[in-house]
Amino acid sequence: MNKRFAARLSHLTDLPTLQTFKALVPLASFKRQRLRISFDIDDTLACQALHSDAEPSRLPAFVHRWLGEPLRIGTRSLIRELRRQNCSVWIYTSSGRTPAYIRRWLMLHGIHVDGVVNSVRHKHALTARGLSHAPSKLPSAFDIDLHVDDSEGVQIEGQHHGFRVVVVRPDDPQWAQQVLGAVAKVQKQMSRQQQSVRRAKTVQGAQVYSS
Repeated sequence: MNKRFAARLSHLTDLPTLQTFKALVPLASFKRQRLRISFDIDDTLACQALHSDAEPSRLPAFVHRWLGEPLRIGTRSLIRELRRQNCSVWIYTSSGRTPAYIRRWLMLHGIHVDGVVNSVRHKHALTARGLSHAPSKLPSAFDIDLHVDDSEGVQIEGQHHGFRVVVVRPDDPQWAQQVLGAVAKVQKQMSRQQQSVRRAKTVQGAQVYSS
């Protein structure tokens, strides 16, 4: 056997196993992270007539009167675009609306959401973290990357507790464009973070194999 080849073979037998390498360099770190975005309901997706027009619907009017909440115009096209960008869409409300009610309300408009956080689930998350001075919302507890709300108070809480918030006014006709702009900004931030992680893991992996 060639001595140089034998030396390389001996070195390979001393290398960490693939399982060890996977532990050091998680495969998930090489995948593009899916952005998770949540929406408030009151005065954000459900707006009063004096603030915003409602989404048109082919369903009978009595169905929507039964639900009692018009959906803000532009919501359907916005959600479609977010889905096209591979975003995960959630609802985060401080109200006591049940997840079943929220999902049914949105499904009547052809909208599916991946997750719902209401006041009950929010309180459970705060209790689990032992937060005494609790914010009204804590999207980071649910791995939410960006929250859309009409409240500037929630945005201030985000600055204090480390989560991103884009504030949209109930009467802003350009609200969807504002959301998409904020999403693009977060996607760039996350992309830079992932590139940094990949570089660090590549260096770490090279050091492991060279040792």
